[in-house]
Amino acid sequence: MRLLVAVGCTFTFVLVDSVISTVLYTQWSGPNSFLDDILDFDIHRSVLDLWMMLLVRSCLLSGASVGILMNQHDGPKRVACMDTLMVLISLTILSYALAKLLIFSEMGALMHDPWFLSLFSWTCISAMGSVFFWKLLSSTNVASSSGVGERERLVDGTEEEEQEEEGETKRNEARQKTNSGATLGRLLSYCKKDAGLLSLAFFFLLLSAVCEAFIPYFTGKAIDGIVIHKSMEYFIKPMTILTVLALVSSLAIGFRGGVFSLTFARLNIRLRNLLFRSLMHQEIGFFDANHTGDITSRLTSDTTQVSDLISQNVNLFLRSFVKAVGFFIFMFGMSWKLTLVTIMGFPYIAVVSKLYGEYYKKLTKEVQTSLAQANKVAEETISAMRTVRSFAGEDQEAESYYSKLLEVFALNKKQAVAYACFMWSSCISELALQVAILFYGGHLVVTDQMSGGTLISFVIYELELGECLESIASVYTGLMQGVGAAEKVFEYIDRKSKHNLDGQEAPEMLQGLVEFRNVTFAYPTRPETDVLKNVSFSIQPGKVTALVGPSGSGKSSCVSLLENFYTPQNGQVLLDGRPIETYQHSYLHSKVALVGQEPVLFARSVQKNIVYGLPSAPEEVVVTAAKKANAHDFICSLSKGYDTGVGEKGTQLSGGQKQRVAIARALIRNPSVLILDEATSALDAESEHMVQQALNAVMENYTVLVIAHRLSTVQRADTIVVLDNGVVAEQGNHDKLMDLHGLYYRLIQRQVLGSDCTTEPPRPFKQLPRVPEEDESSGDEDVPRY
Repeated sequence: MRLLVAVGCTFTFVLVDSVISTVLYTQWSGPNSFLDDILDFDIHRSVLDLWMMLLVRSCLLSGASVGILMNQHDGPKRVACMDTLMVLISLTILSYALAKLLIFSEMGALMHDPWFLSLFSWTCISAMGSVFFWKLLSSTNVASSSGVGERERLVDGTEEEEQEEEGETKRNEARQKTNSGATLGRLLSYCKKDAGLLSLAFFFLLLSAVCEAFIPYFTGKAIDGIVIHKSMEYFIKPMTILTVLALVSSLAIGFRGGVFSLTFARLNIRLRNLLFRSLMHQEIGFFDANHTGDITSRLTSDTTQVSDLISQNVNLFLRSFVKAVGFFIFMFGMSWKLTLVTIMGFPYIAVVSKLYGEYYKKLTKEVQTSLAQANKVAEETISAMRTVRSFAGEDQEAESYYSKLLEVFALNKKQAVAYACFMWSSCISELALQVAILFYGGHLVVTDQMSGGTLISFVIYELELGECLESIASVYTGLMQGVGAAEKVFEYIDRKSKHNLDGQEAPEMLQGLVEFRNVTFAYPTRPETDVLKNVSFSIQPGKVTALVGPSGSGKSSCVSLLENFYTPQNGQVLLDGRPIETYQHSYLHSKVALVGQEPVLFARSVQKNIVYGLPSAPEEVVVTAAKKANAHDFICSLSKGYDTGVGEKGTQLSGGQKQRVAIARALIRNPSVLILDEATSALDAESEHMVQQALNAVMENYTVLVIAHRLSTVQRADTIVVLDNGVVAEQGNHDKLMDLHGLYYRLIQRQVLGSDCTTEPPRPFKQLPRVPEEDESSGDEDVPRY
């Protein structure tokens, strides 16, 4: 229906255009002079050429309408592809009409004929109307594709899907064009707090633009004073004014640039702050799915590019636009005829700038994506430099990074070629315009329609106006480049976490009862693979529960759920009978503390690492936590004690020292639930002994969930939960599980005897006595692990 309406409106416009243009033409030339005009055409006296523009418009619009009716599926799409061509043809018609006006202006009375002015005006209006109706025809693409898809639904389902994909692509492109303006507006809205500074900058901008607008005018006056008046009096006065104008303009330009730079530096700070705050509230699955290099690239290079490009180009655009308006007013006052000649070249430059801007925006996004990939390789390599060095992979990583840089360079070459073509077309257009102005201006001077000084002033204005238009064209490109980067930044700023941390529960007392009820869970990056399948077990307050099982059985996934890093697909994780997600985020992580296998320390002092998340903790509390973690003695032996820096990721501390600092960081919160995720598995015997001493001293005071390979720790646990392939295979204490001869029994067999023991062997572990607390530390190195 929409397609038929568009075609009907277009045919109506063609009919109205034909009638009005023909009536105006016949009123000008007479009803019987059509043949005479064809046989003896005179461009200086006939308007037949203006009427023939009607044929061009009618053929294009009628042909497009008929084509769409004959091929409703592909027709609108093909019409849309020729949008730019139609704009150029309409601009050519408009320019020709202006040229016709100038020709008739030389003929005196002919120009003032009302029928000619009416035909001229209608030709300009219909040229712009043709563009509108062409756009109307091309905009029926979505509707027509949907109609055809509906009719072909029963014929070919695959073709219907392809049509839907094409329609979606077109809709996305249309949305992107619409969103560019919205994105730019949103960027500028962040500058509302700096409205005072922007007003000051705009004042200086107006001041400099007004001063510069008068400079060519008084330049012409000075030349007339020498050439026409031949008097120093007529020469010195405009020169004095020129000097003052140049000085004031220079000062205003400096203030304007400085204020704009300050304003958009604050914009950069705001963007980075908003982006980083948004990142801090994303779910853990977001960081699993997005590489660190991609995220940091948006936080650093993209935000810098946005603020720099927007700052430079908004400043340049406002300056160029205000100057252009002033120049145009002066030019029109000097000679409206030469001004019309100048206007003829503007639309072509604008069309070229638009095409180039859209293409450059697309290339910019590709460059940013490719650069992020290169940064990802560099960040990953540098962060794992020890591993790279240990496997002699330096050259391999360098080649990998270089290959990514070559991909960026290939896109940079496309940008360079596009820029060269744009500059070539712009320079040719400006040169042609200048030649036309000089040629026609010379004619006006020779015929005493203007003075030589006025022509020189006009030429200077035209050159300045050309620079303004060139700046505006480049501004559009720069703005689109900045908008492309801003869209990627806003994508993260606007992203809402899929795992909200909006719980409100914060009870004064927390016993520490943990329950897993029929929990089924799959990671967001692998939703098709369940790592936990209907898992149920409980951790009693004040007791030690151990999770054991083969690698990949789901032990660490249970820890992640208890830490509220993810949301299970089914079931619930409860803490004191309440779902874990109902607790306040800060409260939950003050009551549930984690000591991981490879704890991450920040490049700060030992004291700041221990109080991380609790910046107001008093010093005596820090020391108490460090003593509980068996870390106080080694901290005091450091060069600056608790103020000693630990290096990036704690590289200046040994593995055991890092682990004890991590234990202190957990204990300072006085948690109700303490999670030990293989806290000693990566340590050497001596470090393991020191850490285990710290753990043994505090485990009795908390509800403890242990994931460990130490037999002594697991054997001492009140409850052992055995996981296998995401399900609870066995559950009980050490003696009970050994009696079952199940998975736990086989794990013990493999670790101690190094055998699967398919036949039942003697059971030395059933009678294995528990290691007394006071003697355990002395024998830790000899205790077997599984």
